[in-house]
Amino acid sequence: MMTDVAEQNGSRAEAGGAGGSVDPRTGTQEPMAAARIAEIRQRIDEIDQALIELWQERAQLSQQVGATRMASGGTRLVLSREQEILERFRSALGADGTQFALLLLRAGRGPL
Repeated sequence: MMTDVAEQNGSRAEAGGAGGSVDPRTGTQEPMAAARIAEIRQRIDEIDQALIELWQERAQLSQQVGATRMASGGTRLVLSREQEILERFRSALGADGTQFALLLLRAGRGPL
């Protein structure tokens, strides 16, 4: 997939033709578009950082739940809870949501 993106970017750069060179950071030669892309990417980077922090917090909390449950004689997993989480993410995000939820669950409890 990454090759496809690189090839597309390369094709567009070549198609840019006369009038200026394509900025390799933004993929455009138009200054206003490049500025807008940089602005949007800054917000994307902020969201990515928030997602990383939330991911880490969620994993820690999930690990605490599991440790508390097992320390009290409970099971390592509660499958009904995992199904509830999977369904929540699938309903909101479709098939990608299911994959995302599986990764979240794994981060909190470890691999099965």
